[in-house]
Amino acid sequence: MSATVVIRSGESQDQLLKRFRKKVAKSGILSTVRRKRWFVSKSELRRIQKKKAIRRIKRRQQRVTNE
Repeated sequence: MSATVVIRSGESQDQLLKRFRKKVAKSGILSTVRRKRWFVSKSELRRIQKKKAIRRIKRRQQRVTNE
């Protein structure tokens, strides 16, 4: 996985950096690196995913009730 950006003619460094950041965000490189920073056991990973799913469901229910 790598995000490469080639500078376009007449493009400023700020624009180049902005394009690079977008590419990195879309590719998911940072989230992968953060996730693999420490070892997480399979059972712990399942527990975390379950908590996230519950939180997501609750948020969706709140949105529906508020509309």
